[in-house]
Amino acid sequence: MSGLLQRLFGRMPIGWLQLTHRRGRFIAALAGVAFANVLVFVQLGIMNAMAAATLRPYDFFVADVMISAGDANALNEGGNVARQWMLQAFADPDVVAGMGLFVGTAPWDRGEKDISLNTLGVDPAQPRFLAPEIAADAALLKLQGAAILDRRARGLPREEAAAIRPQTPRSFETEGRTVTAMTTFAGGGGFGGDGYMIVSDQTFLSLFPARRSGAPDHILLQLRRGADATAVAARLRTLISDDSLRIRAYADAAQEDLRYQQTRRPTGIIFGFGVLIGVLVGLVIVYQVLSADVADHLREYATFKAMGYGPMFFAGVVVEEALVLGLLGFAPGLVFGAAILSLMGALTTLPLTMTPGMAVTVFLGTVLFSVLSGIVATRRLAAADPADLF
Repeated sequence: MSGLLQRLFGRMPIGWLQLTHRRGRFIAALAGVAFANVLVFVQLGIMNAMAAATLRPYDFFVADVMISAGDANALNEGGNVARQWMLQAFADPDVVAGMGLFVGTAPWDRGEKDISLNTLGVDPAQPRFLAPEIAADAALLKLQGAAILDRRARGLPREEAAAIRPQTPRSFETEGRTVTAMTTFAGGGGFGGDGYMIVSDQTFLSLFPARRSGAPDHILLQLRRGADATAVAARLRTLISDDSLRIRAYADAAQEDLRYQQTRRPTGIIFGFGVLIGVLVGLVIVYQVLSADVADHLREYATFKAMGYGPMFFAGVVVEEALVLGLLGFAPGLVFGAAILSLMGALTTLPLTMTPGMAVTVFLGTVLFSVLSGIVATRRLAAADPADLF
């Protein structure tokens, strides 16, 4: 390591030698930096999982424009939308098809613990609005009480989910009704439920008798090929007479839902602060180590300063130490962070994985903040007189 640093800096690796002179402190410092990296990795992993879980249900459908109630900040929040607005939307020449989407939550009592299923009611006669995997089985939903179940639902054993198919359906009770899962699709648990269940709009209304067929939660629209969804949404806002509605391109609705979850929901804000806390912990640890090292070697620095070495030399030494701490502390942080995320993902079925983007971001952040801490730690040397340092 000394030889590599000497070739890199073109001088004796003073920073490395100073750090390794007291191995116990050096190992503790690396552990502290690794711990800060693990904190950041875990929080970033959770934030990414929340983003993936938020956007996942939007992938179940194929639409260009979505009409929602004014207070519908998320797919499963807000009031209902009168179906008559879908009929008004057909007055726009670019709108070619529409479907009401019903959203609710149904519990599946499995004895030890309920499974909370985000239930989506769709029109099985319009498979064009469904993702290919779901559309292939849409005809099964025409049977009253039939459902397509999320095989990745949290709490549902994989072998039990694998056995569900049209020849061997699985019936269960929810909301006082019997639902029969005819087949499965790949959904996944999120922060607002353990999984998903797709049923026909008529089955949905039987599960939630307080709901009305003329008032779905959202209206999905498909446009003619080549039409601009944003431009059509703007026209529909002037065409439809209810000014309170949120009429957006379908992709924009998904991104607005994500921003809402990240910036206005408590979970998103907490995870964001978790990342910030991890960064601050790393900054404090590196700064404390470097400050202590500078204090321990004041006489040596004073000698160098009396010999005519300037501030850039001292900054280079301390930045060298910061780089060593950041680089060597990152590696164990990456390993332990990936292991913890993998374990959490297996236990929660959330998409908690280490991504290359996360690794690069945390690596660059670790190096940057380590160097910043090193620069701050040299401020005492920059203005001090050599005589004062002795």
